[in-house]
Amino acid sequence: MTTYAVTGASGQLGRKIVQSLLDLHISPFDVIALARDTAKVEDLAELGVRTRRADYNEPASLDAALEGVDRLVLVSSSEVGQRAAQHKAVLEAAEKAGVQRIAYTSLLKADSSSLGLAPEHVATEEMLTASSIETTFLRNSWYTENYTAQIPGYVERGAIVGAAGDAQLSTATRGDFADAAAAAITADTVKPVYELAGATYTFAELAAAISAATGKDVVYTNVTVEELAAGMVAAGMDEGTAGFWASIDAGIAAGDLYTDSTDLADLIGRTPTTLEDAVKAAL
Repeated sequence: MTTYAVTGASGQLGRKIVQSLLDLHISPFDVIALARDTAKVEDLAELGVRTRRADYNEPASLDAALEGVDRLVLVSSSEVGQRAAQHKAVLEAAEKAGVQRIAYTSLLKADSSSLGLAPEHVATEEMLTASSIETTFLRNSWYTENYTAQIPGYVERGAIVGAAGDAQLSTATRGDFADAAAAAITADTVKPVYELAGATYTFAELAAAISAATGKDVVYTNVTVEELAAGMVAAGMDEGTAGFWASIDAGIAAGDLYTDSTDLADLIGRTPTTLEDAVKAAL
C-alpha cells in the first residue's frame, strides 16, 4: 500500500488535505499527519490517521517523520523569510527516506509573479526540480476565505477598501485547494505544474455578492497602494504587515492573481466553489 504524508497538518490547509485524502477512501492507517505539535492533530488521530512530529527547523524530526513515506504533500511553511531553508530541510529528509513523489503548494504563476511571496516559492520549486524525487507544483492562488473572513468588517463599514481598481482576481476555497492536493498526490500520473484557482471576480463584484447575501449595502472604494497601507496603519496594523497586504492589491492590479486556467476543476472533477456559495458559507 502507498503511504501518504502531509506537512503542516495542524494548519487550516494541511488539515483539510488530510480529510480530503480520507474522502478519497484512502485508509487512515496509510495517511500520516505531520505537525510541529502533535497535540494539535489529536482529532485526526481519533480518525485512525497516524500522527508524527515534524519541525521544519529540526532536521532530526524530519528524518523520523518521513520514514516509510511514499508520497508527500509539502504544504509551504507559513514563516515568510524562512521558507526556502525550511523546505530544503524537508526535501533532504525526503530524499534520505526514499519518498517517491512530492506535491508542493506553491504560488499562482510563481515564476512570473511580482508578488513579494514569489521568490521563496521559486527557490523551492528549483530545489525540487533538481532533486531525485518526482515533483508536481500546486500553484495555489489566494484563498477566497482571505476575503470572506472579513465580511463582518466590510458590512460594518459598508465598504471594501482596496487598491486593485477593476482588475480581476481568481481565488478558491481552502477546501477546493485541499481536494486538488489530494487528487494530485494520489493520481497515477500528474502534470509537473498546475495553476490553481476557481472563482474570478473584481472587488466591486465581491462587494455586490456580499450585499446580496447580507442585505446590507457594501461598495468597493478604490485608493492608491500608499493610501491603503496608511489606512491599515491608522487602524492599528504595523507598517510591515500593512505594506504586505497593500502590495497584494498592487499585484492583483498587475494581474498576478488572475488566471483562466481550468486546472483546479480538472483536478477535482467538479466546478470549484463559486464566490456566491463561499460568501453564503462564511455567513
